[in-house]
Amino acid sequence: MIHNGGPRRPNVSRIYDHMLGGKDNYEDDRRFTEALLAVMPDAQAAARANRNFLARAVRFAVGEAGIRQLIDIGTGLPAISDPGEVARELAPGTRVVYADNDPVVLAHARALRCAGPGVCAIQGDLRDPPGILRHPDLRAQIDLRQPAAILLTAVLHFLPDEDEPYRLVNMLKAAMAPGSLLVISHATTDNLSSDAVKQIEELYAQATAPAVPRAFAEIARFFDGVELVSPGLTDVACWRADPLPGLPVRTIVVGGVGRKV
Repeated sequence: MIHNGGPRRPNVSRIYDHMLGGKDNYEDDRRFTEALLAVMPDAQAAARANRNFLARAVRFAVGEAGIRQLIDIGTGLPAISDPGEVARELAPGTRVVYADNDPVVLAHARALRCAGPGVCAIQGDLRDPPGILRHPDLRAQIDLRQPAAILLTAVLHFLPDEDEPYRLVNMLKAAMAPGSLLVISHATTDNLSSDAVKQIEELYAQATAPAVPRAFAEIARFFDGVELVSPGLTDVACWRADPLPGLPVRTIVVGGVGRKV
């Protein structure tokens, strides 16, 4: 979920695109990324680890849990390991809805992701869950009486506390059918100095959405009322991943999958 700020203001989707090696970004986004990496040199590795976590979570949802409906909220620009592509490689009939409030993101999604039946992109803001869940295009694809996976990856840390993010996530959980999955990844403050957090927040104050990294315990609260799938809430680089050399020295993004029972 982002606010469209035009091509001259650093845009959180384009910044993420640049960190993933994409081409849908501008010079201002690239300069922003350089400034961010000066404060947090492992931010790019964390962004890529987050994207890989998303792919593994979707493979779990579709391949192991048998989910055939995905709702990706705050989807961002198309990138490697697109959740719809990952899901439909495993189960071609999987229905996928991408939601974002940035019209540029939506234009890209509709051009590059929605080429066939069963996939659509809708204008939707995470701060308005009913607006997303009641959207006629979503209802045409998704049966909320059946299990679905709701993806909230690297989006909640753009919602300040005044937007009541826990209430918003609770609304989504309430709408989920039993057996549904909630996939969340979120930047954490646990291994950052207070000075680094302040610098990151000041940087993102210049971008199209604020940065609100949270403590591990605060992130865990988003899973209240659902059952965490093993291995629980952990570094995104480690969630159901084979041990690899060169993993980040510190955890700056955590992720997990919760099942509604």
